Amino acid sequence: MNEQISVLKNDLAFMRALAQEGRTPPPLGGAVLVSAGAFYGLASVVQWAAMVRLLPLSQSMVAGSWLLATVLFMICLFFLKRRLARTASAQTPGSRAVGLAWAGVGWSIFALFAAVAIVCWRTHSGIPTLLLPSIILALYGAAWTVATAVSGLKWTRLAAAGSYAMALVTAWMSVDPSVMLVYAAALVLLAVIPGIVLMRQPASAA
Repeated sequence: MNEQISVLKNDLAFMRALAQEGRTPPPLGGAVLVSAGAFYGLASVVQWAAMVRLLPLSQSMVAGSWLLATVLFMICLFFLKRRLARTASAQTPGSRAVGLAWAGVGWSIFALFAAVAIVCWRTHSGIPTLLLPSIILALYGAAWTVATAVSGLKWTRLAAAGSYAMALVTAWMSVDPSVMLVYAAALVLLAVIPGIVLMRQPASAA
C-alpha cells in the first residue's frame, strides 16, 4: 500500500511539473529533427533518381545511401544529445517526455526496418518495403501528438495531422517511384521546417 501511494505521489508530482511548465514550452531537440529530415530526405531523393534512372546506381549503392544517411545522422545525434544534456531546459519533465517519444520513434523505425528485411528475405519479395514511408510518417504523427500535449505548442497539431495525412498519401502512391519525392518533401515539411522553428523557439520566447 505504501509503495502504491509513493508511486501515485510521483505521478502527481510529474503531472504538476508538466503543468507548471505551462506557457514556456521546452525545446524539443529541433536540431535532431533537422538533421534526420535532411539526411533521410536526401537519401529518398537519391533512391527516386535511381528508380527513374537519372542516376546509374545499383540497388546496393542505393542501400548504401540509406546506410550513409543513418551513419551521418547517428554522428549528429551523438553530439547533439551531449549538447542538449548540458542545458537546464533539457532536464524538465516536458523535455524528457518528448525526448522519450522521439526516441521511441527511432527505435520503432529500427525494429521496423529489421522486421521488413526479414519478411522480404523470407518471402523473396520487396513488396513489404512499400509500406515503410507510410508507417514512419504515422510514427512521426504519434510523436508530434505527444509533443503537442506536453509543450502546448498549437502549431505542432498541424505537424501531427500532416504526418498522418502524408502516411495515407504515400500509401496511395506506394507503387509509383515519385512516392520517394513525396516522402522527401514530407520529411522537409514535417521534420526539417518544424525543427528549425523549434530551434528558434527559445530565442523568440526570451
